[in-house]
Parts: sequence; structure tokens; C-alpha cells
Amino acid sequence: MKNTHLPSVEIDIVVPFHDLDPLQIVWHGNYLKYFDMARFALFEKQNIDLQDYYRKTNIIFPIIKTTTKHIIALRHRDRVVCRATLVQAQAKIVMDFQIRYRDRNEICCKGTGDQAAVKLPENELLLRIPDDIRNALEFSDHES
Repeated sequence: MKNTHLPSVEIDIVVPFHDLDPLQIVWHGNYLKYFDMARFALFEKQNIDLQDYYRKTNIIFPIIKTTTKHIIALRHRDRVVCRATLVQAQAKIVMDFQIRYRDRNEICCKGTGDQAAVKLPENELLLRIPDDIRNALEFSDHES
């Protein structure tokens, strides 16, 4: 039976001046920073502390792939919402991201991020996300 509930979280962001490029729009790399802020808010919501998990298990979760589609350029003081939604937590953790204006339903940016599980110090790529992380993310084997 497939669980239709996928963990998701939204965070509010007010675009700061220091995130702008010389054209006075948000520099493209800062969208990944916003995605990361939402990613870690989702982990926190699910009571996952990746730093503490690493200290206990020597397993890290590096980003192995990102995609970003820029739709509307963000500017200084724009008020936006960044949503992270878990899509998969089997062989890797996959999240979808969406940034939209807070006061209207216009999407500014979409993206995805993939994370693998790697055992240190061997740098061994684990072929499955550890069960305790999968359980905390509420992701079962029956979901696709």
C-alpha cells in the first residue's frame, strides 16, 4: 500500500541584499542555498540531525546531483516560500524543491537534489539509505 503522505516543509525567506549579483537579481548559486535551508528544515522536522548521525555511525549524506529551473528572477526583499518535499529514500534521498512568492501563487524556481549514503573513512557508497533514516523520513519499501 502506497503512502500518499510525503514529508514536506516550507520555510519563509526574505531575499537579502548580499545574495544579489551585479544585475541586482539573486545569484544563481544562492538558489541552492535556499534549497539547502529547506532540506535541513525537513530533516529537523523529521528529527534527523545528520551531523549527530555522522558522529554515531561515520555515515555522511553528500549531495550527488542537483537540478535547478529558474523561472522568475528573485530580487532584493522579495518574500518567498521554499518548499522541500521528500520524493525517495531508497538507494538515495531525493527531494523536490519549489520557490514561490509568498503573497501569490507564482513559482520562481524549481529543483531537485539527490543525496547518497557514504560510509567513512572507507568512502564506501552504500546502496541503500540506512533503515533508521528511512523510518525517520517515513519512507517504506512499498513506496516508489
